[in-house]
Amino acid sequence: MDQIEKNSEILKKYIPAPAVDLIAHWIMDLDFKLKIKKERSTKLGDYRAPYNGSNHQITINYNLNTYSFLVTLVHEIAHLTTFNKYKNSVSPHGSEWKNEFKRMMLPFLNEVIFPEDVLLALKRYMQNPAAASCSDTHLMRALKKYDNSEGDEDLVFLEKVPHNVVFKYNDNRLFVKAEKVRTRFRCKEVATGKIYLFHPLTEVELFQKGSGSL
Repeated sequence: MDQIEKNSEILKKYIPAPAVDLIAHWIMDLDFKLKIKKERSTKLGDYRAPYNGSNHQITINYNLNTYSFLVTLVHEIAHLTTFNKYKNSVSPHGSEWKNEFKRMMLPFLNEVIFPEDVLLALKRYMQNPAAASCSDTHLMRALKKYDNSEGDEDLVFLEKVPHNVVFKYNDNRLFVKAEKVRTRFRCKEVATGKIYLFHPLTEVELFQKGSGSL
């Protein structure tokens, strides 16, 4: 079994089958290491440029559904191709990266790979892609429908939590939901009093009803 076949066998676990062959060839042609990481609350994936003779490196969270994984992976591959063309002379999510992301996503924008609802949201998002797919509520909502919800029956989207109600995040941290500021909700951590901004589609667990305020 050659390296492309080995890569393909691994990729089949994480991305839609019709996308496997092209991604497997890109890993070889672009010479990067793909590492699957445990869940990180601050990011879905990242790209690191070569350093001291190392390869390009891309890491992706292991628990993404196949469609989210593919979008995130291509997002990071676009950082790689942007680096190859411009090195560090352009901004990370500037027009150069956006053009690369659009170009790299084009072969995948079809109903063979994505379900219709995700494809429609993705096409809309790709008109002007942002630094993170989660910044587009329409796309994130479509993608989250395909998450594995086993064992998550008690989780709800933060946008569904009433104002001033306490919720649990990351298993044991308690917050009080407050007002929306542009695209995020202000929430106060009960233990520290610190204010955090949460995406409306953050999955949380209701803890108790209360009247606490910020």
